[in-house]
Amino acid sequence: MFVQPSARLLRTRAFSTSAARRTTSVTLKALGLDAYNLGVYNGAWGGNGTIVESVNPATGEVIGAVQQANLSDLNQTLDNASQAAKIWRSVPAPKRGEIVRQMRNALFAKIEPLGKLVALEMGKILPEGIGEVQEYIDIADYAVGLSRMLNGQVVPSERAGHMMMEVWNPVGVVGVISAFNFPVAVYGWNSAISMVCGNSVVWKGAPTTALTSVAVTKILAEVLETNNLPGAICSLASGGAEIGNAIAHDKRVDLVSFTGSTNTGRKVALAVQARFGKSLLELGGNNAIIVHNDADIDLAVRSVLFAAVGTAGQRCTTTRRLFLHADIHDTFIERLIKAYEQIKIGNPLESGILCGPLHTKQSVRAFEQGVEDVKAQGGKILHGGNALHHLVGNFVEPTITSIAHDAPVVHREIFAPILHTIKYDDISEAVAWNNEVGQGLSSSLFTTSPEKMFNWIGPEGSDCGIVNVNIPTNGAEIGGAFGGEKETGGGRESGSTAWQQYMRRQTCTINYSGMLPLAQGIKFE
Repeated sequence: MFVQPSARLLRTRAFSTSAARRTTSVTLKALGLDAYNLGVYNGAWGGNGTIVESVNPATGEVIGAVQQANLSDLNQTLDNASQAAKIWRSVPAPKRGEIVRQMRNALFAKIEPLGKLVALEMGKILPEGIGEVQEYIDIADYAVGLSRMLNGQVVPSERAGHMMMEVWNPVGVVGVISAFNFPVAVYGWNSAISMVCGNSVVWKGAPTTALTSVAVTKILAEVLETNNLPGAICSLASGGAEIGNAIAHDKRVDLVSFTGSTNTGRKVALAVQARFGKSLLELGGNNAIIVHNDADIDLAVRSVLFAAVGTAGQRCTTTRRLFLHADIHDTFIERLIKAYEQIKIGNPLESGILCGPLHTKQSVRAFEQGVEDVKAQGGKILHGGNALHHLVGNFVEPTITSIAHDAPVVHREIFAPILHTIKYDDISEAVAWNNEVGQGLSSSLFTTSPEKMFNWIGPEGSDCGIVNVNIPTNGAEIGGAFGGEKETGGGRESGSTAWQQYMRRQTCTINYSGMLPLAQGIKFE
């Protein structure tokens, strides 16, 4: 049912256009950006490709423009990055960590304007924009410590007078293709870890968040140049599908880290595998929360609200499916709808707003199609369901549905705030329904039963890469490995042993005996 927006929301819309212009001007200036910006950096700034305009999704106004790379620009950038990698890999790892520490400090000094640019360009609310920059800062802190712990291991040799060990060395050039929804953090996860591992990085951000890519690169480039290091260690090649496709196919890129849709990720994986390169894929998520009848309902309602509505449903870890035990189903739905009714939609820079716009008009159309598919497939709209076309930006109502677990629309990831609710009787069927979709990124169970908790995280439980208990599906900490299984791609970024993907493992045997005994007791004389 359509709900007339409040007077407060209407004031927000009337205010936003002029206020956004002032905010944009101040923000761009603080980050060294102009109305027109070069989008290629490989030690020097350039760009000979098409010019792309960045649009504020809350107002429809142009924020600024970026001249992207063409294929010639990318070729030069990859050459420069390859040369820079040879210099960077010879720098001791703890000294590489010191450079990342300086980058961390430089990012911290710009956290407010950079977070504000994320809000302006991507559309997420300001606290989330600043939080995203903080996530880059946090992973840089982690990487600094990691630079002293890139440890191999000693392996006992069966041959006398021999030493066998495992060592790790840089892969060379890492290509990072990131998505619009986290235009700072995803690059940060890859760049900070990859750099301390000794690699140079070539970044292609999303064309719709190109200003953020330029702003981040300017911050990093200044640190490199101050330390008399090649700027191409942190290269940027802004562009669209043509540039991403070229990166995937180019043998000079030793590892391609791709974040985006499953369909595009499949093409990237095939292109990289065809040349026997390495790929790291972080793709779609169709994440579920299960709330059992012994759960803390208040905790679960607050968690679902954040997980389903945060970033306007545009996180890869957004909760899209909610399985509720029959005993608590009706009560939970009633409380959840009341919570949804309190959500303020509007200008993401305004205090108190919890749901900003979708990123593009295309996203709004996908939302509307999703709502129509729910109705066509026997589902009901319990709350929301409308695109707010009377507002200037790409705003929609956070939506709750009731639908069968196996409806085709439930198995499709819609990058919008649509939450499908499903009733279950036995937890085993809820776990099976969690696992039945193609994606396998994040999942969470709300329960107070230790038995159910440990079954959930065990071999008979969730098949996702992230398996939580009594917390939302989103908001992952940087210390753990981030990524998922199945159509989510199998890659891991951020913490734990994710660093090993940015290096090549070598098993080394050193003979200091003066003799030549062969393994397995073989005689060859």
